[in-house]
Amino acid sequence: MAEVRKKLNFRGRVQGVGFRYKAKYLAQSLGLTGWVRNEMDGTVTLEIQGRPQLVDKLLYSLNHDSFIEIDWVDGKDLPLEEDEKRFNVLL
Repeated sequence: MAEVRKKLNFRGRVQGVGFRYKAKYLAQSLGLTGWVRNEMDGTVTLEIQGRPQLVDKLLYSLNHDSFIEIDWVDGKDLPLEEDEKRFNVLL
């Protein structure tokens, strides 16, 4: 199955609740690549790449975490990054 890459920006209670590290754990356990970082405006940006159903599973898990409250997500599809090998938390 073809892979996808998405860039998503999350608003809500997404900083200071373990969002980035949960995203990293989920991405690594699902074999996804990309990165996540906190933004200065209180949002979190996530670029995620992999099989669509695995990306959906990661997003579902983030949305159903007891500490994270996602109020709004803005996203777009991106071209694949062929050489990307891992998932990183950016500072």
